[in-house]
Amino acid sequence: MSQAKVKKPRGKVRLVGSKCIACGARCQSICPVDGIEMTEGGEPRISLGKCIGCVKCVKACPGNALEIFYTPEELEILATLANQGQAAEEEVDEEEKKRRELVAGYRGVWVFIEQTGGEVARVSWELLGTGAQLAQNLGVELAAVILGEGVEHLCGEAFSYGAHKVYLLDQPVFRHYRTEPYLEALCRLIEEYRPEIVLMGATGLGRDLAGAVATRVKTGLTADCTGLAIDDKRNLMQTRPAFGGNIMATIMCDKFRPQMATVRPHVMPMPERVDGRSGEIVRKTVAIREADIFTKVLEVISDKKSRDDVDIAGAEFIVSGGRGMMAAENFALLRELADELRGVVGASRSAVDAGWMPADRQVGQTGKTVRPKIYIACGISGAIQHLVGMQDSDMIIAINRDREAPIFQVATYGIVGDLFQVVPAITSYLKQLKAGQAQAYSASAVAA
Repeated sequence: MSQAKVKKPRGKVRLVGSKCIACGARCQSICPVDGIEMTEGGEPRISLGKCIGCVKCVKACPGNALEIFYTPEELEILATLANQGQAAEEEVDEEEKKRRELVAGYRGVWVFIEQTGGEVARVSWELLGTGAQLAQNLGVELAAVILGEGVEHLCGEAFSYGAHKVYLLDQPVFRHYRTEPYLEALCRLIEEYRPEIVLMGATGLGRDLAGAVATRVKTGLTADCTGLAIDDKRNLMQTRPAFGGNIMATIMCDKFRPQMATVRPHVMPMPERVDGRSGEIVRKTVAIREADIFTKVLEVISDKKSRDDVDIAGAEFIVSGGRGMMAAENFALLRELADELRGVVGASRSAVDAGWMPADRQVGQTGKTVRPKIYIACGISGAIQHLVGMQDSDMIIAINRDREAPIFQVATYGIVGDLFQVVPAITSYLKQLKAGQAQAYSASAVAA
């Protein structure tokens, strides 16, 4: 009779010293047996009688403040297993088996290419760059999904930005975006080809379509992500602001597929365009009759702004002001500096709420996400809600009287001082620099 294998002990969870950062009770929320209570100070109190050693709370802890420990008896069992060379077998419950079976049936990374009148939203190309990295980590192909009428020419652009394959639905019914036909078409594609990841831009169109698709296919959706990565179980780690922007949470949809996420424009870097790339075009048709669609497009009114209006999301140089500007009229200092840089003026939420700047100039979680070459923050303390909207700028220059302001933690260069003295000094220096360059050019022209 063969000897029964000894099961590997699972241990119990305990708190490690003073490492807890009071992140908001992530460990308590993920515990499957309600074995964790929080103290008034925000630290976990673990009930050892309930703990099953599942390590979910250990993995969820952002401060590495939890660890698994073993009793002396359990340590003896572990030593015996090691000496005998016996492979300790972990018990895999039925739920985990089902998850593995589900994940095995899905492969590939898809990016929905948002277009209006044949003009593609920039965020779609940005997502192809991110999708390419995810696909490489997973060892799968990257596919673009294009819906519209007369949009086959966009397939070549998708290939130039890194797509290996394009699923093309080119029909009159898709000429204008309407939730019902787009939802039906995309869900049928997902059901037939079973991608493991679907990415969309967090635009008005993308948010509407992504939520509808996730509901129909019964999967999870994480909105407004600022970071995407892959873990060792092929799960998409979706990072986004949480608790009002006070922390960055990483969300995973490990039990359902496809994994879906939306990403705001300008959060991800624009990939390099390589003309001449080619790939496979999969042409599909969906039997959707115009007569069966309740929504009709009677007129399309363009919302493009006039020349006097500015989209700060696409600006290369931004000078932003916060509560430290003190009043609306003081933003004239920032406009003067922005003009010298040929940039635009932005603002924090506090400045917009105070009525000093219009809402379309707001940078941050509830405003615009920007990636300029230079971002100058004037009188902005650096709340996390603002940082998530500008922290990916190529260069950040912070001007603040408070040397402990959080903005200095992300700044490339920091200036501790009175912005009402620093900003005019920078503007004056730029004017002198330009004047000197103009004189040098004039002298060289005369000499020639």
